[in-house]
Amino acid sequence: MTSTLIKQPATARTKLANGLTVIAIENPVADIVAARFFIRAGHAYETPTNSGIFDLLTAVLTKGTDGKSALDIAEIVESIGAGFGADVSSDYSALSIKTVSSDFETVLALAAEVIRSPSFPDSEIELERRLILQSLKSMKEQPFSVAYNQLREALYAGHPYGLTNTQTESCLESFTRTDLIAAHQQYFRPDNMVIAVAGRLSPALTIKLIEQYLGDWSSPGNSLPQLQFPSMSVAAQKIVTVQTTNQAFVVLGHLAGSVNSPDYAALKIISTYLGNGLSSRLFVELREKQGLAYDVSAFYPTRLGASQFIAYIGTAPENVPVALSGLRSELARLIETPLTTEELQVAKNKILGQYALGKQTNGQIAQTLGWYEVLGLGIEFDEDFQRAIAAVTIEDVQGAAQRCFVEEVLSVLGPANAVESLR
Repeated sequence: MTSTLIKQPATARTKLANGLTVIAIENPVADIVAARFFIRAGHAYETPTNSGIFDLLTAVLTKGTDGKSALDIAEIVESIGAGFGADVSSDYSALSIKTVSSDFETVLALAAEVIRSPSFPDSEIELERRLILQSLKSMKEQPFSVAYNQLREALYAGHPYGLTNTQTESCLESFTRTDLIAAHQQYFRPDNMVIAVAGRLSPALTIKLIEQYLGDWSSPGNSLPQLQFPSMSVAAQKIVTVQTTNQAFVVLGHLAGSVNSPDYAALKIISTYLGNGLSSRLFVELREKQGLAYDVSAFYPTRLGASQFIAYIGTAPENVPVALSGLRSELARLIETPLTTEELQVAKNKILGQYALGKQTNGQIAQTLGWYEVLGLGIEFDEDFQRAIAAVTIEDVQGAAQRCFVEEVLSVLGPANAVESLR
């Protein structure tokens, strides 16, 4: 079986006079239009003094404008059965809309008002603040989340990706409406935004409508804040957490290349080979053959800054030493033993197949192309990524493993009698 390149429907990219980038994808298969408004402002843009600001900002963004209340917005959206919401990730914030094509202009007009003139009502700020703090509290009751977050904080010490939940909680307690307004004015501006629209609209009409509702939005005179990541290095570390649980968690982490790294495609193949699905190496070796795992996997997220390669296993407390040994053995095997031609091709086919399945809906298409654009990769990365995966060699995979799996951060959580010996 050979890898095939999956192409997108006809796509137009343009930049308005105010600096706003528009990506319009005509996809007439279904009478649905989906749009994602990406803002270059996410957790990577936070500091120890404002950690969580974009969580709160995006939570309150859709809860009122200068001319509409939260109820007004909800009634407009629900009266036509549209989708409307905001969220934040490591490298961006986003407003998402989805509707039938005949109602797109109505929802676009509402989205433009929300993006341009949110009111951040104090009552909504207090409500969303409590909800976010409750969510952070609930994470402390989830053993894997505790083990992983402690590893993340150690791996990214001094880096925005490593801001701690404790820092976030402290900051959230003190944020005011003035803080949200300041963050909005600083980052939510047309020359810091990408809008990706996919659906049953011609690119020309999409661009015309966005120009109509957002073309007169002027960028402020000051320069955009420049994101500068600190240089990263990590020393081997071990974090042992005693918690009375029915299963123990062993999480191994390594600093890994960003999306711009030459090893990016090879590391994507490694994470797929090790941890993606019931046929993955970790699942077969540690769960099926050795019976060690309740849950086992690996992941390598796409990041604008330094990423992370994580391998983890949930296991019976008495199996912690052998489970840890098994994880380390599988990573070492990739360093020492090249993949076979068949193993490499299976991993490639799995990645490209899942990549195609991840772009079936208009929402998924808008998310993918807009995400690439806001990361600075351009919409061309959609095809560049597939070509890069297809071009990865056995030597590329082994070299990436040798460069990545060097300094290990280990986080282990479980009952005292299972984890104390690892201190």
